[in-house]
Formats: sequence, structure tokens, C-alpha cells
Amino acid sequence: MSKHIEFATRIGTCGGEVAEPEGTAKAGAVVVVHDWRGIDDEMRAKVSRFAREGFLVLAPDLHHGKVATNDEEAQKLMSVFDFAGAVGEIGSAVQWIKKQPRSNGKVGVVGFSLGGALTFATTSFVPGISCAIPFYGVVETSRLDLDKMTAPIQAHFVPHDDWVDPGKVRQIQEALEARGRSMDLHIYEAARHSFMGERDRATYDEPSAKKAWERALSFLHQHLG
Repeated sequence: MSKHIEFATRIGTCGGEVAEPEGTAKAGAVVVVHDWRGIDDEMRAKVSRFAREGFLVLAPDLHHGKVATNDEEAQKLMSVFDFAGAVGEIGSAVQWIKKQPRSNGKVGVVGFSLGGALTFATTSFVPGISCAIPFYGVVETSRLDLDKMTAPIQAHFVPHDDWVDPGKVRQIQEALEARGRSMDLHIYEAARHSFMGERDRATYDEPSAKKAWERALSFLHQHLG
């Protein structure tokens, strides 16, 4: 079960949900980046699940206490969302969790939808990340510093998405390959954007979600220990 904490950023403080794995041994850390609705019960459940899998976990609250209960409210939150500021707060979250007593010093970033786009940006602008896993969220290559994207990336998308063009993900993949790096890209048979989102049974796709969880956990254990 996660608990609320406050951590320091470059311009103040940011709240978040943190959870520790069982035992007392050091563990790899995961920063979970929420989707456009914010830190709701579903995001807390994901934090707890990563902790049960053996990771030290922190989900920074990039909406600063506000939570949307539907897409209309989420749109309003996005109208005032500071994307660059959020990347900075994720960077502070990475540094905070890396210094915790249970951390082994390795940190991965995992994000969903908005959080997926922020995860791509984080690999470009936040140093010291051991791996990154964006779920169905992407940014334009022109907004990234591709030369700085050295962390291993595993990306998860669907072929037909009303919100995200998978072609943009392939552009990032090709740009990284041109620089001698690679990105694991998985495309699922799920029909809708947020196939990992259990809050909406109309978009949740259990077979794809199960496969994606297995791949993501394996990737995290590979790079974080």
C-alpha cells in the first residue's frame, strides 16, 4: 500500500505516492508517471503493484493535488499543464528516490498516456536513468534531444489510436537506430488507446495488458536488478 510524501524540487516541493517492496534489502527504483487524470486509485494500484514485484516506487503528483474523475475534467487540467515543469519534477523524483535507503541506485521511469509522453521527454532531458517504459504516449522528435537518449527504452502502443500516432514512435525508433541505439517497440492487438487502464472497462484489454505487464516487469528487472 502506498503512502503520501513530499519531496524537494528545484523550485519548491512536489507531492507523490511512495511504496516499498517487502523485506529490507536494497531494490531497483521505479518512478511511475500518471496519465492525464492524475494520482487516482488506479495510479495508486499501479504503484502498489510495482512494489509487490520488488521495486521501490514513487509516483510524483504532477497535477499538485488535483484529480480528474472524467475526461472533461482531465481536459481542463491539461489546459494549464506545464509539460516542461513536469519533466523537471520527474527529474527531482528520480534524484529523490535514488537517494533513499532502500534504493540500489538504479532508477527506471514508467509512464502512461500523458505519462508516456513525459517518459520519452525524461529520457532526453533527465540524466541518470537506467531504463524507461512509455505506454501509449509520445512527443515529436523535434522536441527531443535524441543524442542524450541513451537509456534503454521499451515502448508499448496500439496500431490504431485516436490520441497517438504510432508512426511518431517509429520515427523515434529509427532516429535512435541511426545513432547506434535501439528501442524495443511492442504493438498490441488492443483496439483502444488506454488498454492498460482498468478504470474504464471499455478501453481495458486484459490479454494485451497481461502481456505488456510481463514484458515491462522483465525489462525492469533486467535493467534495475
